[in-house]
Amino acid sequence: MEYRHINFSVGNSVAKIILNRPEVLNSINMEMGKNIQDALDTCANDKAIRAIIITGEGKAFCAGQDLAEAVPKEQPLADLGNILEECYNPIIKKIYELEKPVIAAVNGVAAGAGANIALACDIVLASEKASFVQAFSKIGLIPDSGGTYILPRLIGLQKAASIMMLGDKISAQEAERIGMIYMYYNEEEFENNVNTLANKLAAMPTRGLALTKKALQQSMANDLYSQLLIEKELQIAAGNTDDYKEGVLAFLEKRQPNFKGS
Repeated sequence: MEYRHINFSVGNSVAKIILNRPEVLNSINMEMGKNIQDALDTCANDKAIRAIIITGEGKAFCAGQDLAEAVPKEQPLADLGNILEECYNPIIKKIYELEKPVIAAVNGVAAGAGANIALACDIVLASEKASFVQAFSKIGLIPDSGGTYILPRLIGLQKAASIMMLGDKISAQEAERIGMIYMYYNEEEFENNVNTLANKLAAMPTRGLALTKKALQQSMANDLYSQLLIEKELQIAAGNTDDYKEGVLAFLEKRQPNFKGS
């Protein structure tokens, strides 16, 4: 499938969404946002896709909102609420609801909404050249695209408040140290490690991973007793999958399992 502002491909059960406006550091305009939404819908609906990578073309992951669209010359300011409702919020919701693992491969700067799209993914890997910037405060805005929900849960309220209010650039090394991301790699190893992880996830029991994702999401708002009930419900569902049966049989037969994602 071809899009104007992203590259989308599928191979070995892994879909790759490459943000492709390198001339503006992959900043997002409304059309690009719609491209991303459509690609995520394809990932959700295609049973052959079992893991997703989101990354950027060129030297940046994503610089956030294309301000040329939000602040057009000699025209009224764009409706930011409409931009969020039509562009960014659907992207975050689709990543959140995807019943498949989503990897953010942060190859360069991830700023503003670009940083929060990355952090909304299930696993975040970064190149040593990557950085994360909550740039909103520098232009008088608040963090959006789920940032005020996700970041405090990753690194704590105090650290998140400092990063968001000061707008400091966080290196890949620091992001890993404080638990903002899973891992960073040097530039030479980055792409290979991203692909290795994606292929590993695509070969795993997809329904079980989806149920794990759901359990983690629900834990954000639950007390322990409520979460124990959720775990019971989801474990029953996992126990009814073909992959569970294959996993047990492979263990008993002392062989590698061949999961189908169902």
